[in-house]
Amino acid sequence: MMLVFNTIKKMRMKSKITNYISLVLLIIFSSLTGCGSDGDSQGNATLKVIHNSPDAPNVDVLVDNSVALSNVPYGAISNDLPVESGERNISVNVAGTKQAVIEATLDLEENSKYLIFASDVVSQIKPIVLISTSNKPGAGNSSFRVLHGAPGAPAVDVYAVAPNASIQSETPILSNVKFGESSAYLTVPNGAYKVQVTLAGTKTVAIDGGSITLGDGAIYTVYAKDNVGGGAPFSLGIVVE
Repeated sequence: MMLVFNTIKKMRMKSKITNYISLVLLIIFSSLTGCGSDGDSQGNATLKVIHNSPDAPNVDVLVDNSVALSNVPYGAISNDLPVESGERNISVNVAGTKQAVIEATLDLEENSKYLIFASDVVSQIKPIVLISTSNKPGAGNSSFRVLHGAPGAPAVDVYAVAPNASIQSETPILSNVKFGESSAYLTVPNGAYKVQVTLAGTKTVAIDGGSITLGDGAIYTVYAKDNVGGGAPFSLGIVVE
């Protein structure tokens, strides 16, 4: 979670992410592999997948009954991957076994771009699906959105200020953000920002994101994450879309 420019620091932007479980299962695993082929596919979707379930085991992914990826760990982020549209059979097994965690035959639409998070602790694992914007921020600007993706963290406030500024006299740009909530895209001048995440309603810092530099014309998703195994210390991750 994080960031923003001082001129928009009073904004409160929260929106519940729609959990399309069926779609995600396909995306999470097809995405990592870029595999799958059958005669009914008509085009590609572009996918980027993040394993953000802190206590989930490593997994093997099978696409149309073929092993496509082995021993995928927590924290893995895929490249942009084209996946053929049409029906795909997806099976996710505990790494090195035939024990299926997820099995589904799913339909993927063409000409769509998705950012998929495998989210929450393993006992409650679920997908968070974000659709990437096709709107570029323009020269001299960057766009970003933020996601509370840390299941072990309480509700938080988010600050983004100049690198040498203190948050003590600042108003958060996001307030009382709960796990699973995300913001809309914000467009700001590119450059460096200090991002800090506090317990909601306080100045107690839960995540010190340090200085983050946003590139010219770039688009990001910034997300909070648990430590390996779950819980503190929490940290921030950045996905370049």
